[in-house]
Amino acid sequence: MTKAKWGSLGLSLLIVVALVFWMATGSVKEARIDAPEPGTSDTRELTSVQVQTVSSQAHEPGLLLQGQLDPWHSVSVSARVPGTVQSISADLGQQVQTGEVLLTISDDGRRAVVARWQARARKLEADLAAARKLRSSNLASQSDLMNLESELAAARAELESARLAVDYLTPNAPFTGVINGKSVEPGSLVQVGSPLFELVRIDRLKATGQVPQQSVGQVEPGQDVTVQLLDGQQLHGVVTFVASAADTQTRSFGVEVAVENPDLLRVAGGSASLRIALPDVKAMFISPAYLSLDDAGRPGVKYVDEQDRVVFGTVGLLNVSTEGAWVTGLPAEIRLITRGGGFVGVGEKVRPIAIDNSRG
Repeated sequence: MTKAKWGSLGLSLLIVVALVFWMATGSVKEARIDAPEPGTSDTRELTSVQVQTVSSQAHEPGLLLQGQLDPWHSVSVSARVPGTVQSISADLGQQVQTGEVLLTISDDGRRAVVARWQARARKLEADLAAARKLRSSNLASQSDLMNLESELAAARAELESARLAVDYLTPNAPFTGVINGKSVEPGSLVQVGSPLFELVRIDRLKATGQVPQQSVGQVEPGQDVTVQLLDGQQLHGVVTFVASAADTQTRSFGVEVAVENPDLLRVAGGSASLRIALPDVKAMFISPAYLSLDDAGRPGVKYVDEQDRVVFGTVGLLNVSTEGAWVTGLPAEIRLITRGGGFVGVGEKVRPIAIDNSRG
């Protein structure tokens, strides 16, 4: 043999010896049919989420409505007798008191009619007294007595009508208010029903609005109301009426509010925002950014329970603004997921990392 052949043979023998030695001393791994116990093999690392502890607190939710402000009373004072306007005692914008004379209409002989019926009534009263004396002596018949009584009653009725006609010559204010309209001037000829003045009461206003059918059960007479005017000023009132039946077009319920206006602000006829105070409830104040929807389209938030598992809690929205949302329906205290909620599913176990509540 040549030296080359001996070298190849020696190399082969060396490899065989090395394999035998490895098989004799190396560990032998066997295949297993059963899956390994949890935790005995590779463990998936838990997803980290940022959480913030949030607690419920007493909150007065309030019900916001768009409303209309009207005078508490608004009346058109009209003529009740025909005649000519002789003088006017009230002018536009003037505040008048209950019973104050607004103008004077021409007499046109009405006081003379009163005097005539007064005389007629006195004459019949005297005739009736004499007839009763004669009747007691059987010198007058019962029918004569009844005729005089009937004539006297008719005369007294005419006298009362004539006196009312005289009273109607000076129309007066039915309540304390402000003259908001004037339809006549001195010398104007008026008929029965002719408008004279528009009188409004604005020291108290009436606000009206519509309550959605899902919220009407929360509104009762006597509840406080804050009225926000367009210029930012506020007035205060009380619910006085809630409709018992909904409007057939809007399916909402009418509500009326008595609003005090001691400064006589000129806001009657304008619009305003009404906030009806509702009973206090336990609620949480959170950022609207943490709200999401479940598969059924209901709003809610994700939080971590005691076992560090993700829970989706549906909420009721009391009110939402850019500053935050007041919600109900959650436990008294939760660990709200503030970051990472979009990467974890409901029921998944996570590694919560708490943040300082003082940072919001």
